[in-house]
Amino acid sequence: MAQLHIHRAHQLGREDARRLAQDWRVQAELAYGLQCTQESGEDQESISFARPGLSGRLLVSAGAFELEARLGFLLSAYRDRIESELQKLLDQQLGPR
Repeated sequence: MAQLHIHRAHQLGREDARRLAQDWRVQAELAYGLQCTQESGEDQESISFARPGLSGRLLVSAGAFELEARLGFLLSAYRDRIESELQKLLDQQLGPR
């Protein structure tokens, strides 16, 4: 099983970061067929996501986006492409760094 870890610091603040987390969730569900569950906490949002062969979590705080994912055996062969797509999706949501 392959692991992915993507970290993006930002200076959006808590409320803007929460809105972006919700946008990310919607786009991930529509574009990639991920089943997502979002939990709101006082300090961060947690979005768990899954589909066959892929599961993970996006943690969103006032200062960072932290994505961790586990790829099943078949998807492990596409690790680099999947990581690139996930990075692109986060980067699109965050805008220019």
